[in-house]
Amino acid sequence: LSNKGLYFLDAPCTGSKPGAEKATLTFMIGGDQDAFNRTKPYFEPMGKQFYYCGGPGMGLQAKLTQNLILANIMQAFNEGLVLSTKGGIEPGLMLEILENSAAKSGLIAFKAPYVFKRDFSTNFAAKWMHKDVTLALESAREMDIPLPQTSLTQQMFRAAMAMGFADEDICATVKVMEQWAGVEIKAQQH
Repeated sequence: LSNKGLYFLDAPCTGSKPGAEKATLTFMIGGDQDAFNRTKPYFEPMGKQFYYCGGPGMGLQAKLTQNLILANIMQAFNEGLVLSTKGGIEPGLMLEILENSAAKSGLIAFKAPYVFKRDFSTNFAAKWMHKDVTLALESAREMDIPLPQTSLTQQMFRAAMAMGFADEDICATVKVMEQWAGVEIKAQQH
């Protein structure tokens, strides 16, 4: 197509529903760099950050990597908060400890209040994260890269879907661990 003056860019974004509503999305772009430079003004009204990642498919590779990390952080949060809550630590206190430690995470800071309020309305559906984690695992398999932790995280997202949480936000995956452990994570009112 390039010999006819047509170029393809893959330009997945991150920022979920709030980023789209506030025009603060982050784009990861793959494809012809000149084509990206020419089309960047069309992306600017939608986002705040633009990363040129390389040739065709590299934007998607970056997005899958980013979502793989987010999914694993979400699962670590789920396990940790279920453990600490069942062990007797108030969830709000545990979050404060995390926020003041090396375990601090933008994802946790954003999602924990939703979990504490039991608000699983969708910013990014669990089924879409499962899809991205599955694609990341397929990419890794093509490159002969084992991703053992991510394989387990994929299974947790699959369990959440099987339990009826597919269309809820990714933070709804905590309900799988809660049901298994017989505990519910809710912050106490101070």
